[in-house]
Amino acid sequence: MNIIVLVKQVPDAAEVKINRETNTLIRDGVPSIINPYDLYAIEEALRLREKHGGRVTAVTMGPPQAAEALKEAVSLGVDDVVLLSDRAFAGADTWATSYALSQGIRKIGAFDLVIAGKQAIDGDTAQVGPETADMLGIPFVAYIRKIEKVEGGTMVAERLMDEGYDIVETSLPAVITVVKEINTPRLPSLKGKMKAKSLQVKPWTAADIGADPDRIGLKGSPTQVVRIFPPAPRGQREILSGSIEDQVAEVARKLKEQSLI
Repeated sequence: MNIIVLVKQVPDAAEVKINRETNTLIRDGVPSIINPYDLYAIEEALRLREKHGGRVTAVTMGPPQAAEALKEAVSLGVDDVVLLSDRAFAGADTWATSYALSQGIRKIGAFDLVIAGKQAIDGDTAQVGPETADMLGIPFVAYIRKIEKVEGGTMVAERLMDEGYDIVETSLPAVITVVKEINTPRLPSLKGKMKAKSLQVKPWTAADIGADPDRIGLKGSPTQVVRIFPPAPRGQREILSGSIEDQVAEVARKLKEQSLI
């Protein structure tokens, strides 16, 4: 079973700061990590390989330093990696990103399943998974919390919903996005760390994957981020003290004063 995992290198959310003059993220000096949801995708791909055999390939698009995210994936047990890196990709929205990823996947060759985390913690759009599936012309299922079985060219899985879950069946190949309930990601092994340390990641450019110049980067992006800004503080804040009973009584009194209860 050949599985492709989509990963993204993102700024560590605990260290993110915003430049209030330019309304952009300050990335200099901010550590980067694998998107946390993608760790669950990697783990599920490794478990499927252990059960069914095959290979796991991690794919990412980003600047040269995104190779570090791929090396971390290798330390966890991934077999192969692909880095899509080219100045022509710069400024891509989710649509242009998905197109580039789909072209990279086509270059890799035959596969049975593409797995990604449900969303990235920086953009938070949850669009790349379904858009990549659309670009590839294959089925897509979101929010997978458990893969029941894979056999005979089909997959049966549980899809997390607001009130419980659905049992879904899809033909393969397909693209799925997973939620954190699906597993517990493993830690890197010593063997994996040694392999990652010696890994040389050679980027694939837009020309390497046969990308249409009009469909990548800013030129191929129908949407653009105009500005990023922190929400402005709203209202006055007050910290209550005393016992729980006293605090609850005080909250009730204040709400009555404002005619909210």
